[in-house]
Amino acid sequence: MELFTVGDIPEIEPADDLAAIIRDRVDLRPDDVVCVASTVVSKAEERTADLSDFPAGPRAREIADRLADITGDEKDPRFAQAVLEESVDLLMEAPFLLTETRFGHVGVNAGIDRSNVPDHDLLLLPKRPSESAARIASGLPTDRVVVTDTCGRPFRYGQRGVAIGWDGLPASRDWRGQPDRDGREMGVTVQNVIDELAAAANLVAGEGAGGTPVVVARGFEFGDLRRRRSPPTILFHNLRGHQIDLMIWCLPRPDSCSRQTYTAK
Repeated sequence: MELFTVGDIPEIEPADDLAAIIRDRVDLRPDDVVCVASTVVSKAEERTADLSDFPAGPRAREIADRLADITGDEKDPRFAQAVLEESVDLLMEAPFLLTETRFGHVGVNAGIDRSNVPDHDLLLLPKRPSESAARIASGLPTDRVVVTDTCGRPFRYGQRGVAIGWDGLPASRDWRGQPDRDGREMGVTVQNVIDELAAAANLVAGEGAGGTPVVVARGFEFGDLRRRRSPPTILFHNLRGHQIDLMIWCLPRPDSCSRQTYTAK
């Protein structure tokens, strides 16, 4: 498999046609996977905002004060308000805000970015990134598009690329029932292909001023191991008094996330 960046991507403006911009700069093949950074998707979809758009309420001020006490740095309560409004649940309030977005993604600060936003304070994640991926794919010679973002990992240092939306390919390879090299049947392994593609693309794209928002994965073959129907995967659990709150992510789409609460015995 080969990965390469798409050069000469201009500063994206509201209502820009991302598919046309990409199509004009690279000769795509039908089996290419196009990985697009959520930053440019959000800009095209007018997801920029300013802190003044989020007057802080009592809870946001309380959260900002608590974080300031912990970190020693002053926190803007308007940013906390933005995080609250972009989330359906606040899973952790300290030492950082771990949230669930409206489309089921779990991450810090609802994925709100404060960099690479000329003329504005904030860049919000796309509202429905899988739908964004489908719109981009509809204007390309390939129907395989992944919308990526950078996100931290539990108990690991640093961030890496993850998929927050995709279209045209399954999210995972299901190796269960396949033999390993010793002939033993695998019973657990479901490979998260979509995140691995996003991480590989992020490694090539880079970060900061030299970053490139579009990467093409060429020669990727998914194979025959399509995901079978299986029980949902528990991604996060949170103990709240005598209740256990389980976030269930039903692959292959992140916007099929559901929440179930069970009473602990």
